[in-house]
Amino acid sequence: MEKLLKPLGCEVRGVDLKTENRPEIIKQIQEDVTKHRILIFKDQGIVSGDRHVEISRWFGELESTFYKHPKSPHPDVFRVSNDKNEGCTNVGRSGWHIDGTFQPAPFSYSLYHMESVPKEGHTLFIPLTELIESLDKDTYDTWNKAWMVSDRRSSPVHPLIYSHPQTGKPVLCFHLGMTTGFIWNYKLPSEATASHEEYEALLKSIDSKINQDNGKYIYVHKWEPGDFIISDNLAVGHFAHSSTQAPRSEVGLRVLHRTTIKGTTPPKK
Repeated sequence: MEKLLKPLGCEVRGVDLKTENRPEIIKQIQEDVTKHRILIFKDQGIVSGDRHVEISRWFGELESTFYKHPKSPHPDVFRVSNDKNEGCTNVGRSGWHIDGTFQPAPFSYSLYHMESVPKEGHTLFIPLTELIESLDKDTYDTWNKAWMVSDRRSSPVHPLIYSHPQTGKPVLCFHLGMTTGFIWNYKLPSEATASHEEYEALLKSIDSKINQDNGKYIYVHKWEPGDFIISDNLAVGHFAHSSTQAPRSEVGLRVLHRTTIKGTTPPKK
């Protein structure tokens, strides 16, 4: 059973991810993730780290690039929390982004499972194609000539706007908190490095467009026990709400498990 969400996503019930292995159902899930961009599986209980990894392999090779917390249930599961003794803290709070912009090819999928649900601690998602399609011509032209440079050493340069490798729709390669600069018209004769003022203006432009019209394109996911999310990382930006770091003494323990799937196609115009 499915329930469509607005402005993106689909809520799924009646599928038990802890045991589901039928090829036809896996194929349908793969197709639906591409179609809806995020699938929210309800009432999954606690999904073990090993099973989380098994589900992740439906979508490709896992790629784990982050700190391994001692309490992580599996080497490929990134464990985050509002308590440093339970998981990595302040994750996803530096700005709207997709995962893996510092890689030659950003992660293709991200899979999330909330093992311990606090009273607060929402995750925000935004459909990137609709965001781009909402831009006026001048803003689009500015974004379209920009290439982002990650803050990671020796990171590749990626176009800000490019075509999704599966759907061909316009999407963004961006991280508002992990970008050190922009290059205009990279690899063209008119190539130039954006000034500090231009850099700041572009970051502000992206953030303001995401939040335009009271965030009409933003989907706010309020986690419930048993939620498991599969996300098309290339099609959906996300951001961790400030409440994700609210003290455990006030909202309870927050523990989120995440896996990421290796990208196979570098962003290109």
